[in-house]
Amino acid sequence: MNTHVAVIGAYGSAGVAVAQRLADVDGIRLTLVDDGEPGGGLCILRGCMPSKEVLSAAEHRFAARHDPRLDGPLPDVDLDMVVQRKNEHTSDFASHRRAAVDGLTEAEDVEFLHDTATFVDDRRLDVGGRTLEPDYIVIATGSTVNVPEIPGIEDVPVQTSADVLDATEFDDSGIVMGFGYVGVELAPYLAEASGMDLTVIEHDARPLDEADPPFGDELLEHYRDAFDLDIRTNTYEQRVEPTDDGGVRMVVEADGEEQTIEADQLFAFTGRQPAVDNLGLENTSLESESGWVEDTMQACDDERVFVVGDVNGKEPILHVAKEQGFTAAANIRAHRDGEALEAYENVHHHVVFSGLGVLPYARVGHSAESARDAGIDHVVATREASSDGVFKTKNVADGLGRLVVGTDGTVLGWQGLHYHADPMAKTMQVAIEMGLDVRELPDRAYHPTTPEIIDSLVRDAAAKLED
Repeated sequence: MNTHVAVIGAYGSAGVAVAQRLADVDGIRLTLVDDGEPGGGLCILRGCMPSKEVLSAAEHRFAARHDPRLDGPLPDVDLDMVVQRKNEHTSDFASHRRAAVDGLTEAEDVEFLHDTATFVDDRRLDVGGRTLEPDYIVIATGSTVNVPEIPGIEDVPVQTSADVLDATEFDDSGIVMGFGYVGVELAPYLAEASGMDLTVIEHDARPLDEADPPFGDELLEHYRDAFDLDIRTNTYEQRVEPTDDGGVRMVVEADGEEQTIEADQLFAFTGRQPAVDNLGLENTSLESESGWVEDTMQACDDERVFVVGDVNGKEPILHVAKEQGFTAAANIRAHRDGEALEAYENVHHHVVFSGLGVLPYARVGHSAESARDAGIDHVVATREASSDGVFKTKNVADGLGRLVVGTDGTVLGWQGLHYHADPMAKTMQVAIEMGLDVRELPDRAYHPTTPEIIDSLVRDAAAKLED
């Protein structure tokens, strides 16, 4: 008898990754379930793809405003056109994803159900009135926007990242809660595309929690200077209330004192939370608390339930979701066959499209802080982007780069906060995951020239090892 696997959330990146790895496996019957309308997954519909689409429009205006060599009136961003083109592209991308899922059903033992799946018992599902009792269940339902529970929040309108991506007009001023990945990307978009006066609430001393402090400090200075953002660091929201004119009033605490901020709109860029509310987990032994999923992608409370992607709360990043899906698929087969399961492990690899993508932040592997915390002996090379002439010639001289190298020469980590840091991350991923010796990396001229900052870091790190 075939082993029956049900995937809940088959349109998302993690779910489709599982499905693709199991669809042609002998002895597996696959039921794919998703109630998405139009269907396509978070990344395509509300995440990285549409957000980069809207950022690009503001990036063009920023480049024109930022370059003193250009003359003439500064163009406005046509928000109607931005949203229209974003919707057209999103619709096209989503249709390709749906077609990919439909294509999987051409296999003999693969079925797709466009409906809602709800647990009615351990490993028993109701899907549109139909009962399924699969041998294995994969939960890949993604995440939803998180709005913080602060006093008064239910009395004022709150705009989330999803709302911003669809907005064709904004008011004159706004308060931004949340300065993580979402806030770092969307705050400059609001300022550049609409001209809003923004006050940003940052709980810590600087943004970019995963970065070494100089990177957060550099980004903070850049945002205040380039986008005129009022960023309140070490500040905490206390309560909010509506104003008489339809705006919002927020009371915050900073340095032990309360301050009041008023604006027309309130934005919550306060992260995302696992989408489990409508799964019926209360009817099972599963408890979706922190740490509820093993590194094998199995739920701690049921070894035949696998949880992948944003919903497991481990690391809400697209490439991680896909890799977790691949791991889950392999481990389902291993569990079925009585073989050892493998834990999912990945090298830290994040890119944040900060500064409208003009000043992106990327990190692969260790930062200096994480290497120190791990007790690894290492040396650090740091270089300002302005020290490399190519960045000056391109009128993007802000930022810096950093290389972390073990005392045996192994490249352990890299960070870049500068123009073109995002595509350089792949090059550095190869060096780090292959454990290359910094002294053996090629040092010669090549085009394009912006990666010369990496050459400089390599030379500096090699020299420190010699010393």
